[in-house]
Amino acid sequence: MKPVTAHTTPLMLGAMRLLPAGLALLGWAAATGRQQVVPKTAVAWAWIAAFALVDGAAFQGFLAEGLQRTSAGLGSVIIDSQPLSVAVLAALLFGEALSGLGVAGLFIGVAGLLLLEVPQELLFQGSTASLGGLVAGVEAGVERGLAAAAAAGSSGSWSLLESGEFYMLLAAQSMAVGTVMVRWVTKHSDPVAATAWHMVLGGVMLAGAAVAADGSSGDLAGRLAQFSSSDALAMAYVSLLGGAASYGIFFYEATHGSLTAISSLTFLTPMFAAGAGYMFLGETLTPVQLTGAAITLAAVFMINTPASHKPREAAAKKD
Repeated sequence: MKPVTAHTTPLMLGAMRLLPAGLALLGWAAATGRQQVVPKTAVAWAWIAAFALVDGAAFQGFLAEGLQRTSAGLGSVIIDSQPLSVAVLAALLFGEALSGLGVAGLFIGVAGLLLLEVPQELLFQGSTASLGGLVAGVEAGVERGLAAAAAAGSSGSWSLLESGEFYMLLAAQSMAVGTVMVRWVTKHSDPVAATAWHMVLGGVMLAGAAVAADGSSGDLAGRLAQFSSSDALAMAYVSLLGGAASYGIFFYEATHGSLTAISSLTFLTPMFAAGAGYMFLGETLTPVQLTGAAITLAAVFMINTPASHKPREAAAKKD
């Protein structure tokens, strides 16, 4: 998604990801004979609309805004740490309590993400990596950040709404709430159909917001006309595989089993990104990144092992 942002607005980017994905998933659901492809009750449509607003429009809108204001690496750490929020919500709402092993796995997973995504300039000074170099680099980065914030504050130009990290945090929380909401949504509609409709409705919301924010549909159309074939291929991948397939599978599985365990698999996202970069782009993985990958895998195992989940008497009572 990152390169495509140069040719469109963040809101329209989100719409272009969701709309084709939702329509494709609806077509698949109809072709395979799934029940209630079109929900039949007002209650079902109300839940789907709320799901679309939170996990569709809000998540994709905040994500696209954040991508323009922060690095993909830092954004990935913030986004993929959302299992922490899911764990809290699932415990409060469904009684999905984790043992000490599971809780430790959540925080170890975030630590693994940080090691995977630490910028190279913070790891190396010259050609030799050292803990002292890392600490010094972090301290220098913090000092530069504080100085920039102070300068912006004194000039009155800094705004929370201009912070990419803030938008990524909002995106992460929207995704977490959406993951929890799916349990209620699918009580009234088929999980695959609900996932498809939430992407269609969320895409429509984002497209409308994009046109309203742009002030002129002609200006927006002019930017879209600059799309190259590589942009189109990138969006096709993001929409069909990163949208229809992954959303359909994720939310279908979220209706069964532990929400915390399922959401913890998003810890693996930067691992797959790093692996794809190594295989297809000739990128190299540093020892620290490999260590981060190993830690992340261990954390996912810790969270998903049966010993990490306490009995669900509280959930049974609520059900």
